[in-house]
Amino acid sequence: MAAEGLDPLHAFRFHVDFRSTTLGASPGAERLVCQGAFSEISGLEATMEPMVISEGGRSWGQIQRVGRTTFSTVILKRGLTTTRHLWDFFQKVNKDRAWAARMTVKITLQDLSGEGRIAWTLERAMPVKLKLADLNATNNEVGVEELHLVHEGLTEELLQSGSQEDES
Repeated sequence: MAAEGLDPLHAFRFHVDFRSTTLGASPGAERLVCQGAFSEISGLEATMEPMVISEGGRSWGQIQRVGRTTFSTVILKRGLTTTRHLWDFFQKVNKDRAWAARMTVKITLQDLSGEGRIAWTLERAMPVKLKLADLNATNNEVGVEELHLVHEGLTEELLQSGSQEDES
């Protein structure tokens, strides 16, 4: 029997919200652009590159200091649908030259009852690649399109029965 709050969460039930934000906009000035379900999300990752300092006279190891943190490109995959939200977001930034347009992307992992348990937020996300589904007349698989996002920050939030605690 699992201890209180330690029940494992299944990584197959998640929901994504896209909120529009612009450079210089005040906090809370975001608006919901679209929501979606995806078949796969990868790249929720942050890596800190330590700064290594070699000190003269120190022959056993080097000094390790906190360095720069980088974030992986997040890849959202879904079955091909007639809604064009991913295409519109990519086109707005790239073709329409709305270079200051950014999205706050919130990915919420749900438990088996559909209750949100953990949420990850990508701050100031920008689309860098859009891949449309492969078209193949001999294939019977669902077409999958992808949106690749770079972002400027990744935070995690634990969602507990209606109350929210920030676990950044």
